[in-house]
Parts: sequence; structure tokens; C-alpha cells
Amino acid sequence: MDFTISPRIEDYRRRIAAFVEERLIPLESDPAAYDDHENIRIDLLDRLRGEAKAHGLWCLQLRPETGGQGLGKVGMAVCYEAMNRSIFGPAVFNSMAPDDGNMMLLEAVGTPVQKERFLAPIVSGAVRSAFVMTEPHPGGGSDPGMMTTRAERHGDVYRVFGRKWFITGAGEAQRFILIARTSDDPRRGLTAFLYEADQPGWEIVRRIPIMGPEEHGGHCELLFDGLEIPAENVLMKEGDGLKATQIRLGPARLTHCMRWLGLAKRSIEIASAYAAERHGFGIRLADRESVQMMLGGLAMKIEIGRLLVMKAAWELDRGGRAKKEISMAKVAVANLLHEAADTAIQINGARGYSKDTVLEWIYRYARQARLVDGADEVHRMVLNGFLAQEGREFWRWEVGGDPSP
Repeated sequence: MDFTISPRIEDYRRRIAAFVEERLIPLESDPAAYDDHENIRIDLLDRLRGEAKAHGLWCLQLRPETGGQGLGKVGMAVCYEAMNRSIFGPAVFNSMAPDDGNMMLLEAVGTPVQKERFLAPIVSGAVRSAFVMTEPHPGGGSDPGMMTTRAERHGDVYRVFGRKWFITGAGEAQRFILIARTSDDPRRGLTAFLYEADQPGWEIVRRIPIMGPEEHGGHCELLFDGLEIPAENVLMKEGDGLKATQIRLGPARLTHCMRWLGLAKRSIEIASAYAAERHGFGIRLADRESVQMMLGGLAMKIEIGRLLVMKAAWELDRGGRAKKEISMAKVAVANLLHEAADTAIQINGARGYSKDTVLEWIYRYARQARLVDGADEVHRMVLNGFLAQEGREFWRWEVGGDPSP
């Protein structure tokens, strides 16, 4: 793998970094910039999104014909990391979950009509979207085979009955991708559907309180009581729901990691700046060996996380599924983010625990990283499955066509 990036990607990274530094970082210390759920205020977000579009920094992850810049996964890794130096970055550049993963899925498998009706409004920033899959017990969570929400076909429509929860962004979403059971077949029993917020037959039961901070639209519990979805709004084909989920969640897990690396680096940045100026017992914190070991160790772990992310991105760009690589990156970077925020708070002391910095925001946000898109334990089980199947080949080198050493 070549670890150099193209001048084009570097140009995007540089311009993103400047935008984040000049327009977003200053807003984080302004209480008026936040909404009631501790995210950026919507009217302010809309204005900044307009600026990002004007600077050509909008939807970099999508193909040009869709409205993006076609950077590929390696380019996304570089740029997403730079975007999430600010807690507001992903929303401003239209690279946040769940819209990010939903757009890439619709771009990959949607019909022309579906792209016009469901994808284009998300790409433009006119609407938000949600991915509706997780269910309360005894329904499906990490194991989609347990899904109980059913879609029953009646002629040219499907009627949906069931309950979902922890659906990110549902409170403000206008476009939805829903996974429901259409048969009891273990591999082809699930189907992906598209629907809009104003259709009857479903409701938001509650916005579930969390540790927070929250994404726009929160994390909601939904009830389906006869929602009618036309057959033309099936995404892919009936029975392809599991395949659609896999197409979406693999890259989406990796883009989480790309963003989390930016937050981990920001945590180190805040800790290093404070350690450089704070004195105690006649010495700067930065000159204490214990603090040096904390910061140096985290710098190393961030670089390890970046290498894991880059290998997975490279594998995706060359046409592989990168399932093993994504699972490794997901576990490593999720835990790294929590450690980085925790260590930065420790170095900052009471200041880090207060709202004088964004560290406490990042810390509360970081705890979800080990749960979303598959808990640590699930990904370790996936890796053990590869180990059991491949043995020593788990660590094989890919051999290229160039015979030179």
C-alpha cells in the first residue's frame, strides 16, 4: 500500500482544515451556538452548510454525477478526520451519520426514480434521513436474524407492523430506509424499504433520553401499525434486506472510525496545549514524565488507528469487502476515542470536567462508539470467526503482480 495521498486529496484536506479552524472551532465555546440537545443550532448549521457548499467542500464522499467529488474511501479517511477536528464538522460538510451511510447505499443500489425521490433531497441538504433497523427485545439488534417487524404484501403494497428503537435522527428525518421481515428464510427473509415521514401508519413513540450529546433528531422509538409502502419503494429486491444492510454498514462503520480519529486528535491537542502552560509544584505538566507517557502513548495509538482505517479504506477502494479490516478498525478506534477523551480530561483536571472545553462533550459522545454499528464483542467474534477459518493465513500478505522486491 502506498501511504502517499494525491495533491487533490491534500488540497481538500487543507481547505477543510482551514474552514474548521476559522469557522467552526470558535463556535464551540459559544453557548448560543447549541440547540437544546447540545448539537449545533439548526439555523446556524444551515448557514455554515451554505458556506461549505460555496467552498466546494460538500458531500465529498459521493460520485460527481450524484453531487459529490468522488474521493474514494482513502480520500474520505483523510478528509473526514480533518472535518471532525470540530464536533460540528460532520454535520456542516454533510458527512455525518446516518445520512452519510444512507446516501452511499442509495447511490450504490437505488433505481433512478428512487435516487431522485429519496437520495437527491438528502444530498442537497434539504432533508435528513434515518436507517430503521434496531428493535427492542426480543427483536433484532446485532443479530438481524431476530428481527420481528414484518412487512406483509397485499397486491402492489406492503403493510408494516412492528416496533423499532434507537433510530438515530428519526425525530427530524423526512426520508427513511426500513429493514423488515418478509419471510422466515434465514438468508433472504429481510427486505429494505423506502418511505417518507408524512406517510400514515407509523409514529414516533418517544425520543429516548441518552447520555448525550445527541445527533439532530435524537434516538427514537418507532411504532408501525399498517404503514403502506408501494412495491416500487423496495430497495434492491424482496429478500435483499440483509445484503442491503451489509452494503451500508461495512463502509458506515469505517466512516465512524474516520471521524472518531479527528475527535481523538482534538482531545490530544487540548491536553497538550494545557500541559504546556499549566505549572504545578514548580514544573510544567508537559515536563512531567507521567504526562509525557500519557500523551506519547495516545499519539502512538492514534497512528495505529489511522493505519487500520487506511488499510480498510484501501481494501474497499480496490473492490474488497474489508470485513475483517473494518472490524479491527472499529474496535481499536472506538476504544481509542474513549481513552483519548478520558486522558485529556485527566490532564486538564477540573477544567476538563467542566464545559470550558469540549472534552466533556467528546467524553459523553465517545461512550456510544463501543456500541453503535456493532458492539466490541460482536466484532471480536467476527474476527475470531476469520481466525478459526484462516488460521495462520489470518495475517497473510497480499501478493501483487510486480516481481521486484
